[in-house]
Amino acid sequence: MKALTVAALVGCVLVAGVASAQQAPPPPKPATPPAAQAAPAAPQAPAPAAAQPAAAPKFPDGAKYAFINIQRIAGESADGKASSSKIEALRQRKATELNDKNKAVETLQTKQRSAVLGEDARAQIQKDIDKIQVEIQRMTQDAQAELQELQNELQVEFQRKVAPIIEQVARDKGLQLLFSQADSGLVWADAGLDLTNEVIRRLDAVTAAAAPAPKK
Repeated sequence: MKALTVAALVGCVLVAGVASAQQAPPPPKPATPPAAQAAPAAPQAPAPAAAQPAAAPKFPDGAKYAFINIQRIAGESADGKASSSKIEALRQRKATELNDKNKAVETLQTKQRSAVLGEDARAQIQKDIDKIQVEIQRMTQDAQAELQELQNELQVEFQRKVAPIIEQVARDKGLQLLFSQADSGLVWADAGLDLTNEVIRRLDAVTAAAAPAPKK
């Protein structure tokens, strides 16, 4: 089996946008002629029954091979979502720090354009700007390295947690082969052979059991 990855955690974090739509006012009702008689009300059709949730595909009896989607496990499991939140929190903090430095540069540049400043004052401000810009470059490099380090740590931790669960699922199903959907070149397979949800369910159970009890 190829090494497990947490590609779903690397890169960007999807943020769901919520748009509020205004309802248009209803059109005016046409006036009823005085001589018109009310038509008998048409019988109402029975309300359609609520749609039943689709049953999960059944694992084929006697199957000796199956597959999982590692990206879905990393993106949909509680542990994967927590790791994604940690990466995004660090990214936001570093972005705020860099933004503060950029604002400081903009403030100095505005001051530098003042007509009342002499050449010596302008030269000193330029030195301060150059110094901050060097700091910005260093902070950017440090932030990238820190983000990469955190991602690597979380990836190793994720692999440590999920690998034995994947192995146990495979053994419980009596499998001889378990493929990674993204890496196997899979074109089509019976949906029942997809054990991704089973791995997510067991991983979430392990995560929940390891969570500290809420303080009273």
